[in-house]
Amino acid sequence: MSSVWSRPAPQRRPALTREAIVAAAVSIADAEGLGAVSIRRVAAELGARAMSLYTYIERKEDLLALMLDEVAGELLAAEPQPGERQSEEGQPGEGRADDGQPGEGQPGERPPGGWREALLLTAGRERDLVRRHPWRVELISQRVAVGPNGLRHVERKLSALDGLGVDRLGAWRILAAVDDYVTGFVVREAAERAAPRREGVNDAERAAMAEPYIRDLVASGEFPRLAPMLEQGVRGADDNFERGLRWVLDGIEGDLPGR
Repeated sequence: MSSVWSRPAPQRRPALTREAIVAAAVSIADAEGLGAVSIRRVAAELGARAMSLYTYIERKEDLLALMLDEVAGELLAAEPQPGERQSEEGQPGEGRADDGQPGEGQPGERPPGGWREALLLTAGRERDLVRRHPWRVELISQRVAVGPNGLRHVERKLSALDGLGVDRLGAWRILAAVDDYVTGFVVREAAERAAPRREGVNDAERAAMAEPYIRDLVASGEFPRLAPMLEQGVRGADDNFERGLRWVLDGIEGDLPGR
């Protein structure tokens, strides 16, 4: 038996916290996908017993909600939107009216057209967030409970509409239209980016496999409009996010009061 003096002192396990648990879960999901996240796996990453995590998180659904809210905080840490003032605490202001209340129809905090640029910028940040954390789209589809960071993000987007003269229903409909476009785009984009790992083939290999079938379709003459796109491709089609969103905003702008 070896002497106690010859054995290294046991390393002290870092103290468990809810923040550490959530950070470990996010790291696992980023690297391996949401399916790899479990209480047992997170505990193993932290060098702890699975049961010890239940002191901080009662069930896996709570962990998923905390993960979603954690990454939503990345949106709040970004620079202010165009024309957005800063509060005394250094956080983005909400575009308040002179009486300190949200300004329905009040003069806005942004120059004319600033609301469009604010929503474009926010949408781009949401897209980038999904690129960093692709599993976020799975949680959105599961209707995981929205946390405080998520609500702050919605409040920030609503502040972009101050001064447009829209009521609560109108503001909600505008955000819903923009969110529906962004969600649809990022879900498709995330699926395409995940396809090589899911299918075990890269884009070039998949194109090569489909080439004989595409060639037969083109040769059939049944698709005269689609054939040139299939044969020659469509330059710029991979980056249609902002253009499509501007079309959505054009339609919203044309329906605003006084237009």
